[in-house]
This record gives sequence, C-alpha cells and structure tokens, in this order.
Amino acid sequence: MSYTLLLDSSNTSLTVGLANDGKLLDSVSYEAWQSQSEHMIPEIEKIFKDLKIEAKDINNIATTIGPGSYTGVRISLTIAKTLATVLPIKVYALSALQVLKSNDHVSICLMNARSGRSYIGVYKGNEVILPDQIMENDKVLEFIKNNPSYKVCGDVKYLGLDGLKSNVALEMLNIMPSIKACENPLALTPVYMRS
Repeated sequence: MSYTLLLDSSNTSLTVGLANDGKLLDSVSYEAWQSQSEHMIPEIEKIFKDLKIEAKDINNIATTIGPGSYTGVRISLTIAKTLATVLPIKVYALSALQVLKSNDHVSICLMNARSGRSYIGVYKGNEVILPDQIMENDKVLEFIKNNPSYKVCGDVKYLGLDGLKSNVALEMLNIMPSIKACENPLALTPVYMRS
C-alpha cells in the first residue's frame, strides 16, 4: 500500500485528501479563508482516524506551493516539510493554479490576486499552455474572450463569471505522475508572484 496525503491551502479554500495506490479514498474541501491554519491539522487527523491509518503510514505528500495567499501557501507547505523531516516521505510540489484545471478541456485557471489582477495559468491536461503568471483583470477578460473554446476554472465571481469547479484532491492525483518528487523537500519555497 502506498498512501498519499493531499494538501492545498493556497487560496480561500482548504483541501485535505488521502489516496491509496493512486485512488482517492477520502477528501474534504471547503471555504476556510484566513482559518486554514486552524482547520488543516484537525482535518488531517480526522481522515487518518476515519481510515484507520497513522502519519507513519504515509509514503507521499502532494502540496500546492503557490501562487496564492501569502499565508495560505505556507500552511500546507509547512505541514508537508514538517512530516518530511520526521518521516521518510516523498514530497510533490504542485501549482495551485494547475490543480484547478478540468482534465476534459483546455483550462484557463484563475485566482484573485487582488488590486485588479489575477493569477492565471492555462493547461491542457498536464501540458502547460500558458505558464502561471499575474495578469491585469481586463487582459484576463480579453484572453477569455479571444479563446472561447477554453474553459474558465476556479472561483471567478470576482470577475463576474462562473468557473468550473474541480475536485482539487483528484486533480492533484492526476498531476503527480507527470512530475518528480522533490529531491530536498526542506528546500522547497512558496511561489509568490509580483507584477
């Protein structure tokens, strides 16, 4: 058995999931703006208890490392690094935008970067079409208009749009086989973007 813990706290939501041999066993995802640090450890403990496993049973951790909220990005990354310090765990670092994608479509993945800007990345499956970056919201809306066959993903109410909502834990599992585990998890740093 190969257990994988899946963590995301990069934006306004919190996601915790557990998979075994690439199959999602359980996950929880909900709005937890500015309270992810209070809820993430209890959610991990609850999933461990419900599935009758312990931290020592975990072989892999997938965590988002940004872009996103300055504090939020650090929460799941700190938990992953702490577990990797005390246990022989492989850590996989994922884009917080890429986990918002829909596997069935070319996806414009968006997150509010505040001050009239968005974090944007475009993906086709695990292929990067447009690398993660910051873009002014008027340019984002123009990009969407110029690419009508692309699907908008993420919580984009701030743009006056409806976006597809992904199962973040499941997308993390889909992405993991396409990347390598970090050679030195303790050296991982959050991805912060400035324009």
